[in-house]
Amino acid sequence: MKDKSACLRQDEADRLRGLRGQFQLNDDEIYLDGNSLGVLPRATPARVRQMVEEEWGEGLIRSWNTAGWIDLPARLGDKIARLVGANAGELVVADSTSVNLYKAMSAALSIVRADAPGRTRIVSERSNFPTDLYIAEGLARQYGMTLELVEPDEIPAQLDDRLAVLMLTHVNYRTGRMHDMAALTRDAHDAGALAVWDLAHSAGAVPVDLNGAQADFAVGCGYKYLNGGPGAPAFVWAHARHADRFSQPLSGWMGHAAPFQFTPDYQPAPGIARYLCGTPPLLSMAALECGIDTVLAAEPLGGMAALREKSVALTELFIELVEARCAGHGLVLASPRDAAQRGSQVCFARQEGAYAIVQALIERGVIGDFRAPDILRFGFTPLYTRYVDVWNAAERLEQVLSEGAWREARFQRQAAVT
Repeated sequence: MKDKSACLRQDEADRLRGLRGQFQLNDDEIYLDGNSLGVLPRATPARVRQMVEEEWGEGLIRSWNTAGWIDLPARLGDKIARLVGANAGELVVADSTSVNLYKAMSAALSIVRADAPGRTRIVSERSNFPTDLYIAEGLARQYGMTLELVEPDEIPAQLDDRLAVLMLTHVNYRTGRMHDMAALTRDAHDAGALAVWDLAHSAGAVPVDLNGAQADFAVGCGYKYLNGGPGAPAFVWAHARHADRFSQPLSGWMGHAAPFQFTPDYQPAPGIARYLCGTPPLLSMAALECGIDTVLAAEPLGGMAALREKSVALTELFIELVEARCAGHGLVLASPRDAAQRGSQVCFARQEGAYAIVQALIERGVIGDFRAPDILRFGFTPLYTRYVDVWNAAERLEQVLSEGAWREARFQRQAAVT
């Protein structure tokens, strides 16, 4: 098992170490929650201030043209495309993940209904993120289909001639388990169905190749590993073979072929632009662009492959340290032990006190989070997480457990957001 000095040496040799300077970090804290909300990039406040004071304050309405506001959804989409294996012009930034999933799932179901009207099943993972399941449940009712939830290992057996859409999150939010996107997409296609992927815990964290996997649709989040800020806009992608086939159901004016002609009838824009809806949230998009740029800054250093290599090393180290130092304290690894099946997070389950343990750990400067009913969840963002942070986090977790600090009453009171 590594000691602290070995971790410090590993940080010194880390080719990505300079990227940490892009972020506003508190030296007294170890932030292991970038899979829930990314850290503030140092460039963001000045960029948002510039948009507020100059582009809005001075340019006013002219800035739609002079500052390129109208192009932001596509421009940011092209930047994210570089991180997820999409081509320029195939991805746009818009709305929230939930809204974009509704658009993508609606389009996918419309395609299946046109091509194979007898299909009646949507299949997803039982522990998929709830908003995805809620959206799919509503669409199943709308389309007269059934939503069937299964365990990950049961998915291949569910891909039959009744399947319309396989809807999965690439990296599971509770366990960090990562699906084989290419294999499952191929299996869904072999069954005559489509595959829709949620990249909320993948984009900016693990390599993704949407076109290489021949995926059909994908959505993703802007405020986790893309560091776009709380409530940052999300993104949506459609494979080129599908992009022009159907109009998504939220036919807002920004998705019109000619929005400033103000015609009374809706004519969808070509390609992915039709997946826009209302007026884009420009201030949030300015912040998101700064966050995306922090990830793209890794490109000269090896890009997503280098980030993934460090992510695996960080998560492997954390598992090793926690299992060695916290043995006998009831922690059970809930994430896959095989790094090839694990995203950039590590989760441990504990039958008693999981929420309180996280709260006690936060008080000691290690920021993770809790997921009901029993998960301690830790996200590792290679852009700013150091090996010594991993060593210190494991040490403080062991202290919280061995000292029983989590049993104090103040750690038992559950806040609205966990």
